[in-house]
Amino acid sequence: MASFVDPLVVGCVIGDVVDMFVPSITMVVYYGAKQVTNGCNVKPSLTVNPPNVTFSGHPNQLYTLVMVDPDAPSPSEPSMREWVHWIVVDIPGGTNVCHGKEFLPYIGLHPLIGIHRYVLILFQQKAPLGLVEQPTSRPNFSTRAFANQFDLGLPVATIYFNAQKEPTNRRR
Repeated sequence: MASFVDPLVVGCVIGDVVDMFVPSITMVVYYGAKQVTNGCNVKPSLTVNPPNVTFSGHPNQLYTLVMVDPDAPSPSEPSMREWVHWIVVDIPGGTNVCHGKEFLPYIGLHPLIGIHRYVLILFQQKAPLGLVEQPTSRPNFSTRAFANQFDLGLPVATIYFNAQKEPTNRRR
């Protein structure tokens, strides 16, 4: 009998970014026409614009989405773990992230060295977050500390993907 191994555990997302949790909501992520699944590869050139993120959720509940790179600046020496790429708060359940309030504007991916993991973490809020102070910088962000600060608890959904620097085209 084959056993199921959680891809978030295999990819060390559980541990490096979030604690063990039981997903309770379905989240779907697309960069253009490419659906993002746990552990898949996405070209940074596809990530200029924010991904399309939809999730089931409860219509009378609000959610927060956080996107981080736990491998900045390089997977072997992640001295800037975690680099926060995007935060959206007060997203109504059962909708698209574009219905929320962009707390920290999206920036595309720029992995310089090695294969980086990019993690989208969805939290259910206990109350509207409204106007709160943005992080002072993007490097050395902590998803756990952010969740604690705003009493978000454990994630309700998480998806991660991999990306690496694309080769540059050289004309001869």
